[in-house]
Amino acid sequence: MCNFLKNLFSKQDTPIYSEETNTMKKFLIVGLGNIGEKYANTRHNIGFKILDHLAKKEDLSFVTQKLGDLTTYKFKGRTFILLKPSTYMNLSGKAVLYWLTKEKIPLENLLIITDDLNLTFGTFRLKTKGSDGGHNGLKDIQDKLNTTNYNRFRFGISNEFNKGSQVDYVLGEWDEEENKKLPERLDKSIELIKSFGTAGINNTMNAFNGK
Repeated sequence: MCNFLKNLFSKQDTPIYSEETNTMKKFLIVGLGNIGEKYANTRHNIGFKILDHLAKKEDLSFVTQKLGDLTTYKFKGRTFILLKPSTYMNLSGKAVLYWLTKEKIPLENLLIITDDLNLTFGTFRLKTKGSDGGHNGLKDIQDKLNTTNYNRFRFGISNEFNKGSQVDYVLGEWDEEENKKLPERLDKSIELIKSFGTAGINNTMNAFNGK
């Protein structure tokens, strides 16, 4: 894995923080989604939407770099590197592995944000390990990291679709009622991310799971 990553690195890529940064206080927060305006307000892009919401709240700007758009957020002595992979959902693992290794961030400081059909709309489920649950983005991350032991924040999008229309539902836009409720859920998602970096994964699970 290391040799593969060394070949990926190029001198043109500028590390977001120097090697002197305390890596235990640095976190990689990855929102999953598909690039392009047509996907911007779809259920499958909730990972992008949450990071965009945080960036807007904190007046941050994403910069296009290798394999994704990135920005950084500092909070209570922690550095959160926010990543929106530009690989499309099904190849998300390549971007995650690249930036996790390049920034020398411990695996336990990685958080993947994704949609979940098995949870009612807006419900949170934070886990430290598990299967991909049929989610292609998580499947690729699992394959690239060679482990299922990584933190994931699942945001419920419910499963209110007719048989055979799952793809259309997932790639469909939020309905009117969901759009009304989204702002509060997005604010709560930001609280979860901050808690992950400051209070730790276990305390955050206790505080936010099922909420």
